[in-house]
Amino acid sequence: MTKPFEFGTGIWAFGQFVDRYAADGYGPARTTRDMLETAAKVPDLVHLDINVPFATEGLPAIEVRTMLDDLGLKCRATTPHIYMREYAKGAFTNPDAATRGKVRARVEEAIEAARVLGASFVKFWPGQDGYDYPGQADYMQLWDYTIDGIREICSAHPDMQFAIEYKPKEPRVRMTLANAPKTLLAIQETGCDNLGIVMDFGHSLDAGESPTESLMMIHRYGKLVSAELNDNWREWDDDLPVASVHLFETMEYILALRSIGWEKPVLLDQFPFREDPVGAISRSIKTIQMLDEVCARINLAELAAAQSAQDALAAQAIFWNALLDSKRF
Repeated sequence: MTKPFEFGTGIWAFGQFVDRYAADGYGPARTTRDMLETAAKVPDLVHLDINVPFATEGLPAIEVRTMLDDLGLKCRATTPHIYMREYAKGAFTNPDAATRGKVRARVEEAIEAARVLGASFVKFWPGQDGYDYPGQADYMQLWDYTIDGIREICSAHPDMQFAIEYKPKEPRVRMTLANAPKTLLAIQETGCDNLGIVMDFGHSLDAGESPTESLMMIHRYGKLVSAELNDNWREWDDDLPVASVHLFETMEYILALRSIGWEKPVLLDQFPFREDPVGAISRSIKTIQMLDEVCARINLAELAAAQSAQDALAAQAIFWNALLDSKRF
């Protein structure tokens, strides 16, 4: 019998959200305890990706660990804040050496927190790294800064797992680590065995990829550290609940996770600006569980035959019949 998926999400799903129009924020400001207690209300949610520094300034990591233990939650990853206003010109790619040094210190803080919280890995999301205009940057210098900065950190902590979450844009107009192949190349160039990829479904859509194709390629090279599900309209990182827009792509992704024997948590990177966060995350978990049941009804031999023949109509019929639990096609 297939083991049920475990689920996690970013702690930010339970915080206050800000965009460039509602700068005063959607919902009230929340402390770390508020966010953790809200997360604990979501059925079947166990794992959290936790930002460092914590939402509550000066809160010791050991106190966060106690809160997690008391609430029956676990820290899956820590994500250092290396994409805020102070890094407007970049984190690893910042032209100022002193600022790049601050990035290293911030990541070291996240590594220390990860050890206390029992996290499986530390995530790099350098959202400000890149450029905005043609001719603005020396592309190879940005690449070298990225490779050198990440290599320095990973090499200094060979016992810690690190992972890059790639994304094509936002906040930077064009991010350096923009897609799966560029990120795989960057990892190869660092030469660090303890560096992999956080594969975010929505970021892959934004990058113009097939999320499942990229997932399988990342897995092929042994660099899949975390798999994240959400949804968007491909034009922006909307971080909507799972399968809100891309139903068949989500089914294909779940099938792929099952095909590679994925037993680590599936994380949900969502920003429920206008929805109740407990309801939004709960809906995604229920949707994945339902679609996992649907995928279990698929005859894999029939699907493999349709794919080998590149028979699009046959493959679509298999998906529809499984979804409807009826042979309609």
